[in-house]
Amino acid sequence: MKHNSGVHWLFRGLALASCPVLAACGTTPDHSAQHHAPAAAEQANSDAGQMNMGDPSATPADKIPGAHLRTNQFNLLRTRPPGTDNAAGSAWLATHPSGTTVTLQMTGLQPGENYIAHLHAKPCAEDNGGGHFKFDPAGPATPPNEVHLAFTADQTGNGFMTANNDRQADGAESVVVHPAVLTDNRVACADF
Repeated sequence: MKHNSGVHWLFRGLALASCPVLAACGTTPDHSAQHHAPAAAEQANSDAGQMNMGDPSATPADKIPGAHLRTNQFNLLRTRPPGTDNAAGSAWLATHPSGTTVTLQMTGLQPGENYIAHLHAKPCAEDNGGGHFKFDPAGPATPPNEVHLAFTADQTGNGFMTANNDRQADGAESVVVHPAVLTDNRVACADF
């Protein structure tokens, strides 16, 4: 499946800028650590006309009071690119009166590599999550009609990001992560 080309020009520019993400990651969320807004996400949001691609300093999905929370571990996909056989992590999706919050935390990624994650409309077992979840099925393949999380793996291969949307993504079934420039090489999928 090919993804929106507008998103990919954005990450090609980010890859050239080589912007690292400062994130505290592990196998369980450590929300006591201060997450700093990464240059990559700030640049992505700026270049795309404030297209929300995530904010690592936002309140994580599992910390939203009164939210309906769904969570799961990532499973590796056969389409993953070389060097990601040890990728692992968790994803959280919270729906709440203010909309939707998605958080992901991963380890075992390629250090310094730009990644993007999307909510998907099908479970992982169905065509690796199928197509992107869209609030308006006839609308564009970009935020705010979709939920995207853009992040750069740190020097140890860890990645963390939270994205918000003002609509409730009750129909989202999974979240899929892939390198920003290798759209057909889905690394991992987590069902909700």
